[in-house]
Amino acid sequence: MTNPKSPERAADPAARRISRRWPVISGIAAVALAALLGLVVVVRANGLALEVDTEWMGEVIEHRSPIWEVPSLFMNALGGGLFGVLIVPIVITVVIVFIKRPWAAGYYLVATVVSAGAVQVLKQVFGRARPEDMLVTSDFGSFPSGHVANAATMAVCLAIIFPRLWVALAGAAYTIVMLLSRTYLGVHWLTDTIGGLLIGAGVAIVLWAPVAAKLDGERALAARLRLERDRKKAAQS
Repeated sequence: MTNPKSPERAADPAARRISRRWPVISGIAAVALAALLGLVVVVRANGLALEVDTEWMGEVIEHRSPIWEVPSLFMNALGGGLFGVLIVPIVITVVIVFIKRPWAAGYYLVATVVSAGAVQVLKQVFGRARPEDMLVTSDFGSFPSGHVANAATMAVCLAIIFPRLWVALAGAAYTIVMLLSRTYLGVHWLTDTIGGLLIGAGVAIVLWAPVAAKLDGERALAARLRLERDRKKAAQS
């Protein structure tokens, strides 16, 4: 017998339909689009910068200023290295577990790992050279941007786990700022950051589809539990 309090039973019917319909298709399309962008960059342009890349980089270099360098360096540290790749995801996962959302925590952690893995595979496959005028040192492979992919994965996952407008807006703003900081520091071409955004968002959506009902039902159960606790406290007071 199915537990009446299981996430699937508590989920909204729309969430159950989501698990079977368009998110998988849209997510795969986003990842495919990112791969296509990489092929255009590497094959058609022989790995060289596209016109949009050079024009964007020219504008960035022309308007470089110390006032923008500090926040860009902060975003560089926040979104990469040991802190961005390991510490931030672990902290977020622990917080989600703490608020009794194990399915959501697992979804976020798996999406983060898969997104980071996909970025590294594509870096090796495409092997695109980074811009020459870099302000910080970076590893091999310019396409796609790992920092932006990480930011997009986190933004989409958290918007799904906590469906609030402010969460979505904050995630979108964080991803855009990360995109701008990567091109400002000269470690990525503009198309690298777009590819990272597509991969990060695409992976998050693909992995969301199979567990959409569980995540929605888990959120509903957690809300009911909080409401019950509040009622008990009110009755005791």
